[in-house]
Parts: sequence; C-alpha cells; structure tokens
Amino acid sequence: MATRDPRRRDTPPPRTGTSEAETLRGFLDYLRTSVAAKVDGAPEPEVRTAAVRSGTNLLGLLNHLTYVERAIFLGEHVADWQATFRAAPEDSVAEVVARYRTAVESANAVLDGCTDLAAPVPRPGAQPGTGSRPGKPAPSVRWALAHMIEETGRHAGHADILRELIDGTTGR
Repeated sequence: MATRDPRRRDTPPPRTGTSEAETLRGFLDYLRTSVAAKVDGAPEPEVRTAAVRSGTNLLGLLNHLTYVERAIFLGEHVADWQATFRAAPEDSVAEVVARYRTAVESANAVLDGCTDLAAPVPRPGAQPGTGSRPGKPAPSVRWALAHMIEETGRHAGHADILRELIDGTTGR
C-alpha cells in the first residue's frame, strides 16, 4: 500500500465570492493556475513525450487549453482540434506556459466586462452575433465558464498523472 508523501502541498479549492459569477470564475482560475503549474518547470524532452497510448503529453495539453481559451472567449476559429494537442518542436516549455497565461489574461479581460451570465460571450474580432463562425451564435457566459471549468479540470487531471509519471511531482 502506497503512503502519502507528507511534503505534498495541495492548494485547497478557492474561497470565492457569493455570486454565481465569482464562484465560477474563482474555480476556473484555480484550475487554470493548477494546470499551468503542472507544466511549468517540467523537464525536456519528457514534457512532450507521450506517456500513454493515446499520444497525450503534458506540453500538448497546455497548448490545447490555450486554443480552447481563445476559441471560447475570443472567438478564434480552430480548424484542427487534434493538432492543438501538439506543441511545435521549437516551442519551449516557458513559451507554451507564457502563451497559455496570455490567453487566460485575454479571456479574463473579456469576462471582466460581462455582467449578465445569460448574455452571449462578447468575442473581439468576431462578426457581431456570430461567435467564431458565421451563423453560429456565441454561447452564454454561463455556458462558457462551465465548459472551461469542465475542460480545464479534465485536462488538469490528465496533467497530474503525466507529471507524476515524468518526475514524481504531485499536488496542485
């Protein structure tokens, strides 16, 4: 039976405000910070090496989440979602982490202007009322936040396992 390392430091879930928006954004930011921390400082080449049969790798997960943030909150079109699971060979860990943090900052800037969770996500650069594709409306802010919590949480769990396989790092 495995014993728990007493040095493991988990960051507890956030204490958020009382509104629905504060709660959703608090949990999303918590997950965003957790998944970025799993990749930040991970060693090469293991960070981009598939440790599972599906080909999933730690750097690719964060690269994918960068594209999801930009698609959901900024209205950017992604032609090939499978390709987002791979970082370019010339991209360093620091560059992928920085790109993710920039996408999160841009998404948060959009969210800062949203006061109605039922309203569509205002997407800079998209045609008014269309989201990222003509004829397809942007999702509500509530749906976008819930989806990003689900998407980021799912991949944060993958990242936990992949990072532990790489160098034994655990915790949030």
